[in-house]
Formats: sequence, structure tokens, C-alpha cells
Amino acid sequence: MNFIAMDFETATYEPHSACSLALVMVKDSQIVGEYYSLIKPETDFFWKNIQIHGIHEKDVADAPKFPTVWREIEKYYQANRLIVAHNAGFDTKVLAGCLAYYDIPQPHYLSLCTVRTSRKLYPNFVNHRLNTVCEQLQIPLDHHHDALEDSRACAKILLTQEKRFGIEPLKKLVLPQ
Repeated sequence: MNFIAMDFETATYEPHSACSLALVMVKDSQIVGEYYSLIKPETDFFWKNIQIHGIHEKDVADAPKFPTVWREIEKYYQANRLIVAHNAGFDTKVLAGCLAYYDIPQPHYLSLCTVRTSRKLYPNFVNHRLNTVCEQLQIPLDHHHDALEDSRACAKILLTQEKRFGIEPLKKLVLPQ
């Protein structure tokens, strides 16, 4: 399988408030690269978000704004490229929100949500949160809500599912964006 696992953390509940982003690149079912950046959002930080991920305004004071980050990663968002996220609805909404905020054209790509694949393939799990799925599949996740660690975990979840169930049940859950 070839795909990019993506994870955003946000400063607020606003979809354009990304404060960190990580990508994990997978080629031929092997992790071959990683990308991580803090992002300086044009919003204040909400205390509850800080409580979740631990990123403060001071941490992003010298970080690039989203358009600079986008120039580094836009090559990964292509029509036939698979972008994977755990709770992809959230991450694709943040990506779309950041792009819209800065009036950047929305890319077209394929999306797959490992929450959906986990619900389909592991219906007996008590829930399908990232930490629960990782625990059940024995995938390390020491720093939940660290974008890079969450992206790695997402990639490993999909690779575990591919190994156990094959690619066919996963293909049925891919959506165009």
C-alpha cells in the first residue's frame, strides 16, 4: 500500500486554527518518511485545546503560518493519492478550513478513515478511539495528541489491517475529497 497518514492539532475549535501538522509517508507498505511542523494560527488558543495537546501560543511564536507549510506539503495531495487519518472527518475539515481561510484552492485526493476501517474490521472493540485501537493492536502510542506520534499510529493501524485483512475491504471505504 502507498499512502500518507495525516494528523492536525488545532488551537481552537475553528477549522482554520491548525497549530501542528504531521504526515507519515508509506510506500510499498513501509514507512519511508515523516514530516512535522508547528503552525502559527491566526487565532488565539483555547485552554481546552492546550489541555489536550500541550501546545501553547509561545510554542508557535516563530512557527510558519499555514501557507508556508502548504507549499512544503501540497505535492502529497493529488487526485489519486490516498490520505489517511484517524477520524479523517476532523483532519480533512481542518485542512479544508486552513486552505479556505488563506484562499488556497482545495486539492482533490482520496481519503480513508482508520476509525471507519476499525469499526468495520474490529466491531467488538469497546470503542475505536486512536488510543484504544492502538492498545488492542499492540501499536505503541506514548504521546497521544502529538501530531507526529498520532500519524505514525494511524499508519501502523492501516498497515496492520492490510496485513490481516488484505486490501479489498479497505478499498471499499476510500472516499474522494
